[in-house]
Amino acid sequence: MYRIFRGLAAIALAAASANPASAQDKSTMIKEALAAAPPALAAVAAVHDWEGNVLREGNSDYVCLPRTPDSEVVNSMCLDKAWLAWANAWMKKEPVNIDTVGTAYMLAGDGGASNIDPFAKEKTANNQWVVEGPHMMIVVPDAAALEKMPTDPNNGGPYVMWKGTPYAHIMAPLD
Repeated sequence: MYRIFRGLAAIALAAASANPASAQDKSTMIKEALAAAPPALAAVAAVHDWEGNVLREGNSDYVCLPRTPDSEVVNSMCLDKAWLAWANAWMKKEPVNIDTVGTAYMLAGDGGASNIDPFAKEKTANNQWVVEGPHMMIVVPDAAALEKMPTDPNNGGPYVMWKGTPYAHIMAPLD
């Protein structure tokens, strides 16, 4: 798992070096990272910064991260091993090979993303930009299992984000 995270962290390092958020103190980053997880998970998850430094050891398969280096809003997340692999592949724009169901938490919400373009950086007239409040994300080994799920983020329940891409996953709003 550490090797996967180091790859993910290396990509984020360049963005973090130019961002004042990367200068946050350790206790602020830990608090922010753990805001992504339910209390029971927050109690046992490891916390890393985006440079790959361990801010707090954990005794579970989850790693919690503070806001992404380029974000002005708290979009912290807690990722299991499958999600760490997924995120590493996505950030490198490489194929992803998921061999188990993976779960991730973003209970502090996010700053927004395109529902159809995994690499969109901002809202456009046609990229279905969506800002989620507290939510879980689920990745599955076989994207065909998602085929009959809705893709509409306004359907009142879970939906598939980035359908038809290697990075398709389930978004499960919790509010």
